[in-house]
Amino acid sequence: MEIIRNISSELQKGKAKIVKELVQQAIDQGIDPKVILNDGLLAGMSIIGEKFKKDEVFVPEVLVAARAMNAGIAILEPKLIEVGNKAVGKVVIGTVKGDLHDIGKNLVIMMLKGAGFEIIDLGIDVEAEEFVNKAEEVGADFICMSALLTTTMNNMKEIIDILNERGLRDKYIVMVGGAPLSETFAKQIGADYYAEDATTAAEIAKKAISA
Repeated sequence: MEIIRNISSELQKGKAKIVKELVQQAIDQGIDPKVILNDGLLAGMSIIGEKFKKDEVFVPEVLVAARAMNAGIAILEPKLIEVGNKAVGKVVIGTVKGDLHDIGKNLVIMMLKGAGFEIIDLGIDVEAEEFVNKAEEVGADFICMSALLTTTMNNMKEIIDILNERGLRDKYIVMVGGAPLSETFAKQIGADYYAEDATTAAEIAKKAISA
């Protein structure tokens, strides 16, 4: 369907205004909202994610593509609710206590949204208890933590400790990421997954939720 291909193509170029217009046209033509979402918006964002991973595009291009995707989703959302479209999973995400960095976290959010996940963004400098309390409140599948400083990365363990103390550890998939982290560190603190970049985070999340 040409209009769906055009939505994907214009999204990749970051043309938010055109994407909004095309999504509205597709709705007006009676195209299934799930098709518009999956084959247009999410497919386009997935291509950007792959290009980002291969260093064919960079952070600015990802940001404008994500803005275009969000513009399209804003038009589409009421229709998706009407047809009962469900997110593939629910993610609570934030930058840990003492850390004010959010570019990496925001990129991960965009890629996870592009993979069909519902996101609850706690922001930056988030207390350990807040991760756990919010995950419990919203019925999350994932707790995702980000840190850019070596001084704050150890705060991730506190969140896992709280999950263990409350008997909740097995209830959540815990993923960590950030420049100073490694696979070894993730294993040491008891996280399920380490993601080295935003595209990998989305790939891991999709595999983990289907497993």
